[in-house]
Amino acid sequence: MKTEITGTTPVNPGDEWPSLLLVDDDADLREVLGRALGRRGFAVSTAGSAEEALPLARQLTPEYAVIDLKMPGASGLDLVEKLIELDAQTRIVVLTGYASVATAVEAIKLGATHYLAKPANADDIVLALGRSGGTTTVPIGDSPMTVDKLEWEHINKVLAEHDGNISRTARALNMHRRTLQRKLTKHPPK
Repeated sequence: MKTEITGTTPVNPGDEWPSLLLVDDDADLREVLGRALGRRGFAVSTAGSAEEALPLARQLTPEYAVIDLKMPGASGLDLVEKLIELDAQTRIVVLTGYASVATAVEAIKLGATHYLAKPANADDIVLALGRSGGTTTVPIGDSPMTVDKLEWEHINKVLAEHDGNISRTARALNMHRRTLQRKLTKHPPK
């Protein structure tokens, strides 16, 4: 666990830098993104897992959080729920390389402010942290999802219904557990 205060100027001149908790298991991404968010006026604290982040969050009570969805141990969704229990005003952006409609919906229902697919840059994250509502300008696709994408979405929906339990999800999908695990380790289809 690393606590790093970075930044050149506060977001609001005359104020303290707002605290931001950055949680991602990718150490390189955590370091680069932490520095970039620090340059944008945040006091950044970092952790590599939900288990590392929770004691830090209890100590700091961050105003903002940027959380990776898929990490070893507890998921980003678990951490979102716990951060909201600590402080319902914490503005949370969930980042993921495994984006699906099911996980996006669950993240928002649990209290996340926004949900972004990786790769997302620091400017995208800062904009997402500042947004308070939805937008009608999101492009609506012209073609239906591919069969592979539909399968990915369905698997993630059933996984969310079973609280992330792979064995129960595999039984519900009438699929071998190892087959389900292989499908989940792949990146989502375009």
